[in-house]
Order: sequence, then structure tokens, then C-alpha cells
Amino acid sequence: MDLGLSGKVAVVTGGSEGIGRGAAQSLGREGVSVVVCARREDLLRSAAAELAEATGAQIVPVRADVTLAGDVERVIQTAVDRFGRLDILVNNAGTSAAGPFESVTDDAWQADLDLKLFGAIRATRAAVPHLRKVGGGSIVNVLNVGAKQPAARSVPTSVSRAAGMALMKALSKELGADNIRVNGINIGLIKSGQNQRRWESLGRPGTLEEFYAQLARQTNVPLGRVGEAEEVGDLIAFLCSSRGAYISGVSINMDGGSSGVV
Repeated sequence: MDLGLSGKVAVVTGGSEGIGRGAAQSLGREGVSVVVCARREDLLRSAAAELAEATGAQIVPVRADVTLAGDVERVIQTAVDRFGRLDILVNNAGTSAAGPFESVTDDAWQADLDLKLFGAIRATRAAVPHLRKVGGGSIVNVLNVGAKQPAARSVPTSVSRAAGMALMKALSKELGADNIRVNGINIGLIKSGQNQRRWESLGRPGTLEEFYAQLARQTNVPLGRVGEAEEVGDLIAFLCSSRGAYISGVSINMDGGSSGVV
């Protein structure tokens, strides 16, 4: 299936590993030039080089911290300066942070909101004029299932992600007239660098695949497995493509069926 993405330009935040890397890979395979940003420059540059070799696409790494407005603006401007346009923004930067409500300090709340919600706000604010200039485009906010179905001991992440989902819906209404589509993906258990580091912190019990299988059993994923980052990347590519041109303002669960809400 031709997704009609060849020649497009994308920015993917949090693009050095996990879902961000999967998104850059899926977009790159469809002929998209991708600017990826992350805080760890060594990992980012290595990922960009590997992705460029695997996809044949131009993958440009830019070290940036999405909690800093100047960094975010520089990432967006790099894409426009390098490729002359911007068509796609994937707001993916963020890590899971969850615990009992009474244990979460004001600083932890602020840090989580600054990274996940305000990171997306900053990137979107910088990107919209360029998307409008080319006649429209697509924004995807990577969220999680807690945005729709928050559990006990799930703050601050569930609250930050719910705010990101509300941002997505509001922007889809406001930017639709500019042919800018805005959607979200509520992920469940997905293979990631963060989960791998969790396995390593536990002393590497068994193999990594055995660890993922155990996670899927413990959380009762109906499909019986943990999702692949590339699978999320493929959904992002579809949502940003001409094949998804009439999809806007939705947040799609991608969790192997584990969520109790639609």
C-alpha cells in the first residue's frame, strides 16, 4: 500500500529509542526525511546512523531537551532549514513516572507536565506555522492507556497523558480548517529502552524476551505479548499518510486489547 508520504518531512521527539525510533524507521521507509531529537546525543547519533542505513532515508539527529523552548524551536527550524518544509510532527518525548499520589512531590508533578504536556505544546506551537504553509499536515501525540483509564498509583503520568489527549482533541478542532490533522495513540505495554533498563536493574533475570512475556502475563494482555515499537511506528505512519486523510481528533488504543475502555 502506497501511503503517499514520499518527499514529506517529519520531526520526531524522543527519537533515539523505543517508539520514537520505531516512528522514524516507519516514516523513513515510506520516503520521509526525518529530524529526530533526544537528550542523549551519543545514543541519538548512533540511532540516526542506523536508521539511515536501514531505510535509505535522510535521518538528521538534533540533540535537544523538549523542556527548553529554545531547544524545541531549534529542532523545528533545523527541519525547515534542511529540507525546506515540515509536514509531520510526532510528539513522543516522555518517560513513565507513576506512584502513589501522596508520594509525588510538586517538583515531580511539574517535571512530568513540563516534559510530556508542555513539550508537546512547545513543539506544536513551533510546527503549526510551517504545517500551515505547506497546506496542512499531521500531528500525532504518543500517550498511554492511562489517559483514558487511570489506575491507582498512576500519577503523574496518567494526568499528564490525559492532558495531552485533551490538547490533541482541542487542536484537531482548531486546526482542521488548515487541513492539519491531530491524533493520539494510547499505548499499552510496548518494548522500549525504559523496559529494557528495568530488566537490567533487576539483574537480567532470564532473557529479555522472557521478561517481556512475563510482563504480558502479569498485566493480562489479551493478545498475550508485549507490542513492538515498530508496530506503533507503522500506525503513526498510517495516521500521517494520505490513506488516513479523514482521521482526526481520535486517540487510538494500541495495547493488545488490555484496556477496559474504547
